[in-house]
Amino acid sequence: MQLLLPARQPFSLTSVINSHGWIRLLPFNEEPDQGGLSYIHQLSSGSVVNLQVYQAPGGVAVNTSSNLTAAEEQETANKIKWMLGLEQDFSDFYAVAVQEPKLAHVVSKASGRLLRSATLFEDVVKTILTTNTLWAATKRMCGNLISQFGEPLPVDPERRAFPTPERLASSNESTLRMETRLGYRAPYVLNLAKQVASEALDLEALKETDLPTAELRKFLLKIKGVGPYAAANLLMLLGRYDDIPIDSWAFKLVSHEWYNGEPVGPGEVKAHFEHWGKWKGLVYWMWDWSYQG
Repeated sequence: MQLLLPARQPFSLTSVINSHGWIRLLPFNEEPDQGGLSYIHQLSSGSVVNLQVYQAPGGVAVNTSSNLTAAEEQETANKIKWMLGLEQDFSDFYAVAVQEPKLAHVVSKASGRLLRSATLFEDVVKTILTTNTLWAATKRMCGNLISQFGEPLPVDPERRAFPTPERLASSNESTLRMETRLGYRAPYVLNLAKQVASEALDLEALKETDLPTAELRKFLLKIKGVGPYAAANLLMLLGRYDDIPIDSWAFKLVSHEWYNGEPVGPGEVKAHFEHWGKWKGLVYWMWDWSYQG
């Protein structure tokens, strides 16, 4: 079956797919032949579906070989709207970006939306897996979680959905540390899964919260395993761009952009983006950096 979902214009699925590295983490996959993506997802009914998403006039087309009930169809539509930010309005951002040559590509490519997972639980876990490690290790850890704990797609059991909080909560620290090879992140992932599974922590509610960004940041920082860098990344995924995910890579970018390669710290990074106000995190993310590594 197919769903057609409208997007606030301008919209580019390609820009969403290429917005950051999530497309390279399972259960996402690129569909290069048609310029789209696929995502294996376990619906609240328990059904595991392969969602194939492609650009369509005015928005996106979502294909699945499964026959969905009306409730599953609505849930799928809501998940895709969130994952691709179909309803996000970037007109204010484009109005300021067009005045900066280093952001000229943002308007021409309809950039700004960041690819998100179906649940904030998945995004928090994946963000924790990016900390203090190489990207190859992040991909490995994510793949291990899915292969060990994710529900399989019936027509292709090798492909699996991201594990539910309930499934991960039934595991233990030793398994996650040694077999899944999450290392020191194991207790963080396990604790998060138990909190979400027990409904002690409602991460999904944060998608619609009206908390000021400062308060939302404090809330995220209370999650074990989420530090300032991870919190800034999660804020970006939640559509809050008034913080910058500062890490060693940010230092390198800013150093080569404005300081001739001399060492810089958080103060220098923040100083160059402070005047962008509520958009500074997105400006940092979308900047056409001179240094490409």
